[in-house]
Amino acid sequence: MDAGLGSGDHGYRPVDGWAKLPPGWRLGDVGGVGVDRHDNVYVFHRGEHPLIVLDRDGHYVRSWGDGVFSRPHGVHMGPDDTIYLTDDGDHSVRKCTLDGRVLLTLGLPGSPAPFMSGVPFHRCTHTALSPTGDLYVSDGYGNACVHKFAPDGRLLRSWGGPGSDPGEFNLPHNIACDAAGLVYVADRENHRIQVFDGDGRFQTQWHDLHRPSALCMSPAHDGVCYVGEIGPYYAFNRAAPNLGPRLSILGPDGRRVARIAAAPAAGEGAGQFWSPHGLAVDSRGDVYVGEVSYTAWPSIHPDRPCPPVLRTLQKLARVGAAARTGPAPRRAAHGATPEAAEERRR
Repeated sequence: MDAGLGSGDHGYRPVDGWAKLPPGWRLGDVGGVGVDRHDNVYVFHRGEHPLIVLDRDGHYVRSWGDGVFSRPHGVHMGPDDTIYLTDDGDHSVRKCTLDGRVLLTLGLPGSPAPFMSGVPFHRCTHTALSPTGDLYVSDGYGNACVHKFAPDGRLLRSWGGPGSDPGEFNLPHNIACDAAGLVYVADRENHRIQVFDGDGRFQTQWHDLHRPSALCMSPAHDGVCYVGEIGPYYAFNRAAPNLGPRLSILGPDGRRVARIAAAPAAGEGAGQFWSPHGLAVDSRGDVYVGEVSYTAWPSIHPDRPCPPVLRTLQKLARVGAAARTGPAPRRAAHGATPEAAEERRR
């Protein structure tokens, strides 16, 4: 297996120099990344031309979003050729067409809700869609809750609050749904992923993670969950091994089936990361990792000046017998259809 990244059915090789931007362009911190049904890659970054679209081979397709976004944070792809973009800098979520036309805005851009009020939004972080089209928003740095919206943007319910008990959060940083409608929340500073039903009832929690920051469910609807973990930032454990940053791949029961982690962890070599912040998986099983490397640098290397250019996006191509050569079969988790899963919840 090339480069020896991952294990078992989840083996990968890094694709060096994958992103081919126009001359003079560069990527800032990549808050989120998504893949459409044609395997085009949508890169939401903190810099000029904040939404950059690349094809599967990394060639530039188009860009948009200048003057719209304050601090790109999260990407979620809709099934109807739409994209949901979470901006924690202006406390909003925008649903857009794939060429940048805004269809719906949630939140009041530039107007945060009161700190820890539970009211949308105060530095919201990410979004996820249920199989029936309801939208979940993790919220966030200045809140500790999840909000559920109807497809037309009506707020249906909110749950959570600051704390470490089941159903409480300490920075809900990312969110995802599976084909059965379960909701997965990366509860970053509680070092866990919490799992809820579609109405916010706690189901279980997954530990053995270090500051889970990025979260993505497999497009094959097989229950596999990809998790980006960020490393320690405190002086006493900053150089400790086996804490990340790293990429972990979990099965439907939350048990780890593979991990990509080099030693030392932080860096730009094969299997290394600075701070994995956004994840996406295409129809062939390749993984795209967006990183907030410039933000992470002062915590990882507080006594060293930041280099002028850091890697903030990488592609890991799946290799071996499990690698797919075409679009993934669209089956629901545990062999059920989304409609059947919804019927079971009624």
